[in-house]
Amino acid sequence: MKHFLIISGGSIEDEAVTEYLRRETGGRRENVGIADCLRAQGIKVIAADSGLEFCSRNHILPDIAAGDFDSVSGAVLSEFREKEGIVWYRLNPEKDDTDTEFAIRKALEAGAERITIVGGTGSRLDHVLGNIELLGIGMEAGVPIELVDAHNRIRMIKTGITLEKEKQFGKYVSLLPYTDCVEHLFLTGFKYPLADACLRGFCSLGVSNEIVESEAEIRFDGGILLVIESRD
Repeated sequence: MKHFLIISGGSIEDEAVTEYLRRETGGRRENVGIADCLRAQGIKVIAADSGLEFCSRNHILPDIAAGDFDSVSGAVLSEFREKEGIVWYRLNPEKDDTDTEFAIRKALEAGAERITIVGGTGSRLDHVLGNIELLGIGMEAGVPIELVDAHNRIRMIKTGITLEKEKQFGKYVSLLPYTDCVEHLFLTGFKYPLADACLRGFCSLGVSNEIVESEAEIRFDGGILLVIESRD
């Protein structure tokens, strides 16, 4: 599977994010650097603007760097300008799309079959909500995108999925309707099951569920659902 990692310019807790990436790429040994894990799995890296700072701290050589680079330190920018093998896209700061959207579309153009975004959350709620909106680009293209930080993994789906308890991101699973109604929703393997429900907006019914069996299944017929796995 052709997997792309997009490193955006939001908040990143390095230890938690690198541990997640190490686990996802099979590099469980602490003495294996995250750059080696990514390289071993053939994961392509796109640094969106100040995502280059994370790359510098973790010795990751991105395949693509994109942005206007106004929020990257001169030292980090010089560090990567001197390296070979990076495709650069300098973007106009006055543009219709964000650096993260540009990165997603570049990944899809390159044949991505899975995309992970880190650095896509933080104190700017407009950016967080905008990046959640961008998950729909992958959903419509049939390419799963996950938005990951130290506390959450967020996905947008229009077909059902199965979650394995052993592999769950955190203790809680929240389901939020992205459309007016997510119809014929069935939840099995959860502490709070549902049978043929219609999950509507302006309601907190889907918040803070928990997986209680080895697998939990989410099935529905119609609508779009946000699946948010969270840790305290």
